[in-house]
Amino acid sequence: MTVQVQFLPNDVTVDAQAGEPLLDVAKRAGLTIPTGCLMGSCHACEVELNGEAICSCITAVPAGMEKITVDLYSDPTW
Repeated sequence: MTVQVQFLPNDVTVDAQAGEPLLDVAKRAGLTIPTGCLMGSCHACEVELNGEAICSCITAVPAGMEKITVDLYSDPTW
């Protein structure tokens, strides 16, 4: 199933497959999400997925949705 992924604030939209890692989708879109531990415990890769804070290193594109929005806000404390 193809899901449209919109990355904010850049307003870049790419198609992805359900289950595809968000980090891979962002990279294919030409965007970089900072990472630290790649296990979800450091929160360096934290983004908002449809308004909910998640660690992108351990999150995949959810199934059952036609479009998702990922906000690549930056945390100035990192």
